[in-house]
Amino acid sequence: MSGPKYVSYREVQKHTSRDSCWIVIDGHVYDAAPIIDSHPGGSSVLLKNAGKDATKAFKPIHPPGTLLQLPAHAIIGPIDPATIPKETAQLTEDEKRVVEARASLPPPSAAINICDIEDLAQKVLSATAWAYYRSAGDDENSYYENMAAFRRFWFRPRILNKVSVLSTHTTMLSFSCSLPIYITPTALARLGHPDGEMNFTRTAAKEGLIQGLSDYASCSAEEVMSVKHPNQILFFQLYMSTDRKASETKIRRLEGLGFKALILTVDAIVAGKRELDRRAKADNISAAPVQVQNVTGTEAGLGVAHTLTGTLDADVCWDDISWIRSLTKLPLLIKGIQSVEDAVRAFGHKVDGIVLSNHGGRSLDFSPSPMTVLYELSQVRPDLLWRSDFEVYVDGGVTRGTDVLKALCLGARAVGMGRPFLYANSLWGEEGCRTVVQIMREEIQNSMRLLGVSSLSQLSPEMVRYVDRDPVRARL
Repeated sequence: MSGPKYVSYREVQKHTSRDSCWIVIDGHVYDAAPIIDSHPGGSSVLLKNAGKDATKAFKPIHPPGTLLQLPAHAIIGPIDPATIPKETAQLTEDEKRVVEARASLPPPSAAINICDIEDLAQKVLSATAWAYYRSAGDDENSYYENMAAFRRFWFRPRILNKVSVLSTHTTMLSFSCSLPIYITPTALARLGHPDGEMNFTRTAAKEGLIQGLSDYASCSAEEVMSVKHPNQILFFQLYMSTDRKASETKIRRLEGLGFKALILTVDAIVAGKRELDRRAKADNISAAPVQVQNVTGTEAGLGVAHTLTGTLDADVCWDDISWIRSLTKLPLLIKGIQSVEDAVRAFGHKVDGIVLSNHGGRSLDFSPSPMTVLYELSQVRPDLLWRSDFEVYVDGGVTRGTDVLKALCLGARAVGMGRPFLYANSLWGEEGCRTVVQIMREEIQNSMRLLGVSSLSQLSPEMVRYVDRDPVRARL
């Protein structure tokens, strides 16, 4: 039997057009021409990597199995290893910066709070990774408002209560968790660490948290499930595809894999204009050693986010809830509620809960902060809070243990945290992710004692008051 027919690297270098766009990934040659007009990230990124080995760029943002979706005629064959030129590429200035930053990276114990972790992450992440993780919509007003909204709520502490013994235990959809926080679904954790979302899974198991896995994770669902503990609880974030048959197949597969709930995400039916992300990708395109032809200025700078969201269905609607219900018995949360009216409507559709979210400020700029919507809900429809058949979560802007307690005082079941885990994972992997939890655990416990409560069930609306101004900070 003859061996495989190898493709020489010299031959690969000849195919750099839209009609014949050969790319090497993990030792195999693929022709991207069949998908060049439908590629979610646009044609520019494909043409930039045509005739070259794109493994380094491909793997952090594509889960295993992605290449199996290519048509058979797009699979050219294995690359001839004897023809691959020796690596001669010089480190870019950005790569040199990252190497230097990592060489002086302090241990996780150096991070006293969540902001410390973000500051360190900006130094060690590549420009592309930082831009994707940190980017927000338009002028980023919603991004900053998500954090600022928490500062408008002040505590009304109770004194002379016994608080030496505390319980931070709660439940999400009846599943136990050690803290009222969960790891919210976030995409592309492998941009920061090779183990990607698997580090989140290991952290959640050891710290007693629930993790939500993103539909756009850089690790496959199977990879994540392979490292979870036997009794560990994971939810899955579902984006609705324009291909309903594909969505149906996915839902049935997820239930079979053992996910315990679905989070239908509706606050990002199209990608927001994330300018930091776009600028980073535009810089990469302009820095390409070969001029990319037939690419418009707009397409050249769409950013990593547009690589992910090309198949989203902008027509996902309330009718889809009953359709999902017909496919699975899994509990269903709706993520992306941004008004009291939609919270009421979600309750009427008998979903198991809602996540108040504006997608981390990454979608519509000037969309309200989750904390603002929670406060409005507590004033207008308090009957939708503290229920056993309908749970309300807050996701966005949480950086302190006090933020968590303020949300719980107003009726939230728990809060989601996303960027802090991405940043910490990029710095120290699993150890970094556990540092996030440990910081939050310390802050929540300390603040509970100072607030005068020994369990989360003692938190109530009477323990916070809204102040219509930002805090005054004295200069020392």
